[in-house]
Amino acid sequence: MAKKPTTPSAELDAARAAARNTDSGPAQPAPPAAGKGDPPAQKAIDTQALASGMPANANKPLEYGEANALATPAGATVSPPSRLPAASTLSEENSSAKTGTVAREGVNTTIASLDRVRVDSSGRVLTTNQGVAVADNQNSLKAGARGPALLEDFILREKITHFDHERIPERIVHARGSGAHGFFECYEPLTRYTKAAPFKEAGKVTPVFVRFSTVAGERGSKDTARDVRGFAVKFYTDEGNWDLVGNNMPVFFIQDAMKFPDLVHAVKPEPHHQMPQAASAHDTFWDFVSLMPESTHMLMWVMSDRAIPRSFRMMQGFGVHTFRLVNEAGESVLVKFHWQPKLGTHSMVWEEAVKISGADPDYHRRDLWEAIEAGEYPEWELGLQIFTEAQAEQFSFDILDATKIVPEELVPVQIVGRLVLNRNPDNFFAETEQVAFCAAHIVPGLDFTNDPLLAGRIHSYVDTQISRLGGPNFHELPINAPVAQVHNNQRDGMHRQAIHRGRVAYEPNSLAGGCPFQAGAAQGFVSVANRIDAKESANKVRIKPEKFADHYTQARLFFESQSEVEQAHIGNAFRFELSKVTVPAIRERMVANLRNAVPALAERLAQDLGMDLPPPTPKALETPVQPEVESSPALSLMARPGDGGIRTRKVAILVAHGVEGSSLGKLVSALVAAGAVPRLVAPRLGAYVGAGGEKFAADATLENSPGVLFDALVLPDGAAAVETLDADAHTLEFLRVQYWHCKTILAFGASETLLAEAQIPLTLPDGSHDAGLILADAAAADEAIAEFIAAMGMHRHFDRENDPPAA
Repeated sequence: MAKKPTTPSAELDAARAAARNTDSGPAQPAPPAAGKGDPPAQKAIDTQALASGMPANANKPLEYGEANALATPAGATVSPPSRLPAASTLSEENSSAKTGTVAREGVNTTIASLDRVRVDSSGRVLTTNQGVAVADNQNSLKAGARGPALLEDFILREKITHFDHERIPERIVHARGSGAHGFFECYEPLTRYTKAAPFKEAGKVTPVFVRFSTVAGERGSKDTARDVRGFAVKFYTDEGNWDLVGNNMPVFFIQDAMKFPDLVHAVKPEPHHQMPQAASAHDTFWDFVSLMPESTHMLMWVMSDRAIPRSFRMMQGFGVHTFRLVNEAGESVLVKFHWQPKLGTHSMVWEEAVKISGADPDYHRRDLWEAIEAGEYPEWELGLQIFTEAQAEQFSFDILDATKIVPEELVPVQIVGRLVLNRNPDNFFAETEQVAFCAAHIVPGLDFTNDPLLAGRIHSYVDTQISRLGGPNFHELPINAPVAQVHNNQRDGMHRQAIHRGRVAYEPNSLAGGCPFQAGAAQGFVSVANRIDAKESANKVRIKPEKFADHYTQARLFFESQSEVEQAHIGNAFRFELSKVTVPAIRERMVANLRNAVPALAERLAQDLGMDLPPPTPKALETPVQPEVESSPALSLMARPGDGGIRTRKVAILVAHGVEGSSLGKLVSALVAAGAVPRLVAPRLGAYVGAGGEKFAADATLENSPGVLFDALVLPDGAAAVETLDADAHTLEFLRVQYWHCKTILAFGASETLLAEAQIPLTLPDGSHDAGLILADAAAADEAIAEFIAAMGMHRHFDRENDPPAA
């Protein structure tokens, strides 16, 4: 047998030496034998083999011509002979407690679960940020007990410096928020319409993080302001993050992103004196919207009870814009997203919201936190309105107009899954404050439309996060990192956390075997190519479609779809807000706009505001298309009352020494069994003894927990207790606001005298029975408790409402 030719040792040595240089190399590849027992040489040999496996970019010809546009191929790749060519350094084999081991092949470990960044300091000593144990955290280092503090005190300097920089810029809008973790569960496959990961199969569960917020107020403002509420959902899908960034109202103030800075500048505090905070009741806002008749529809929503929800858990959410669903065949349909709360849609009344803002400005975030902590996990169902381009062309409105809805009578809402929030954040700043949503974050199976407001949001959100979170790597913050693997050639920038292995940061390449490579049309995100909604013109223009000019039809639709009570509240809200305007011309202009939408409302406002009825504002479109729907009951809050249950509702039970204890004991047990949260409220904290020797521990006081914080009220029997409560002026105020705000009241026996003291009528204004006011003897407690719980399930008893409240 012939022997293989051997390579002279001098040639092997030269090849090995060359492999140790980083600025030049030999003309010919190293002989294979040079790599035996020599890692640098073996790396050079394997790198040469890897690169030579890709003699050209075979996909380059496919980058040209429309015929290739929908058939993007996957990137070409070559498998390396070993892991050596992709290594940044041969020294990666040397591990330590800090460096860890070699990167796992094809894995980005920076996107692991949040467990990788959670901290528990139980049983640990205090340290500096460098891990140095701190002996004394009480005193700065001084030259003598009464001497000057020393600059060398690095512990003090680190602590103070970090404190000085603890705050990041707040969001320009949606600054005040509250968030929670949870999951989305798909009810059935939607593969007919979309290949989007969350909808691929029945029972598929996708982790989510949801952030609720007010829009206009700053981070330290109040929860209960009249305002739009943000409803943003981050889906951590196995194909990347999808952010459905919406509101609790399905329309918006403007039609084009060009006007967004003007809108926000107008609604924010006026710049000369920085007032008012978290409110739209001022000149600049109404000056702007009265000159923007496209805002009329949104104003109806904002002046409605939707703008003062009872809870984040009791409000709808909407995607606002029209999006697209895209299936595996590349076929697309149009879609609107709806979140429907399982607890029903409920609101506050305005005076109640104002008082709560003083008693508990954190009312909504506290409500969300407490419900999750108690295991009462908030739940919504996701509904889709799915329709075709052909259907959209027949609508009397333009589906690209963010100031319009698609009435449910035209396209029913199809329920496809549920959203459950079941975990509060560990750290508000790290999660709720640093979470970054973006309308541009979508996954394969979803796409955009030509909505001009959406187009601006696609850019603006990313741009904002770069500024707010300190650079382009905000996606690496743990709360923002996806669960899908992240591999690309982006490098560097502020706060970079990923430590990339290898020398390649570009594509195409051969030195990393072509990796990471483009997924191709079969797996990757592909924009829908044929958008019929853009077919009319390819000219470059600054204009809106003609149907955008109908500013009043849907505003009238919304108003006419409300119950009489809700219509009255809309009128009250306009009256309050416009009464805050200091320039009469602005007020007149707004009423003139409303004449085009709801003439009766405009007439009422002119009378309430002491002004002559102005002529209607000239319309941008004198003869709009006849609407398909003139009233849509689904637009009323009353259309979604929930299941009538009282879970998580807070009930105030007034107590004092001498209360009749048997009825209260039964009541507490019944309320807890129904999932409500009863609280014993007394003049002072402490133990109280009932008439029969029963003991009650009051955990709230009439002073620290006023009536506006509760959903219902119970007044006790027992003459001594009633006399004590009557002597405290807080009691009658507590009772009056519960009555004025149309809440359920149960009065046992002797406490009927408190109703008389507070001048609470025992019947409705027309003399009929008030279902929300229950009078009972303690001996008949069982029947009264059942009636009380059923009445609470109605949420409010608006039949008793007066404007203004009757004296």
